[in-house]
Amino acid sequence: MGASILRLFFHDCFVNGCDGSILLDDTATFTGEKNASPSRNSVRGFEVIDTIKASVEATCKATVSCADILALAARDGVNLLGGPTWTVQLGRRDATTASQSAADSNLPGPGSSLSTLISLFAAQGLSAQEMTALSGAHTIGEVQCTNFRAHIYNDTNIDPSFADLRKQNCPASGGDGNLAPFDVQTPYRFDNDYYQNLVARRGLLHSDQEFFNGGSQDALVRQYSNDAALFASDFAQAMVKMGSISPLSGTSGEIRLNCRKVNR
Repeated sequence: MGASILRLFFHDCFVNGCDGSILLDDTATFTGEKNASPSRNSVRGFEVIDTIKASVEATCKATVSCADILALAARDGVNLLGGPTWTVQLGRRDATTASQSAADSNLPGPGSSLSTLISLFAAQGLSAQEMTALSGAHTIGEVQCTNFRAHIYNDTNIDPSFADLRKQNCPASGGDGNLAPFDVQTPYRFDNDYYQNLVARRGLLHSDQEFFNGGSQDALVRQYSNDAALFASDFAQAMVKMGSISPLSGTSGEIRLNCRKVNR
């Protein structure tokens, strides 16, 4: 679940800032972001945020935003899985709107090239170095077959034995929802194995392996693969930076009482 909450936070921040908009449900009169193509049938963890919010509301009503709860939960999930911790800046307010179209255009896909990834992160004020550090989030979590099929069957920049391993659970057709871990070494521990996998050409997504494929990020990936402490420090700093993307404050937005819907 730590990986799912971390992904929720990423999907929130990349769509009009860290404003809790990813948490809003669709209704007959409101279109949220949960059914945008990068998120549909794959983002999860909403019940965890609901549970935390209910507990917070019982103690401290209408004070802590859903956006802040998501930021804190992402940090704590990483830390509980063995990763770093960091100071989460607080005071975000919750959006009363959402944008499915921005979610469709702002979030990278599993087939993204390095140049596309750099552009998408730059559009959020994040450098290529911060992007490569944040990609280390893929040291935890699982991926659906439909997202890595093309890489294991069509790409040549992949270790053949690793491709064969993943093909066992991801046929050329069918089994779209079959899951595989990003990190075959320690799938439930937040560490720097993701980068070791990339150096060994065992990245699960096409977009993962783009970070180590003869391009501008090769040297940094190799550095992170050899220095877990450097990765942990850079990841924590990049998470603080990502968490500061376009927050709502002052009288903008609201403090939602239920993270799934705007106050009425």
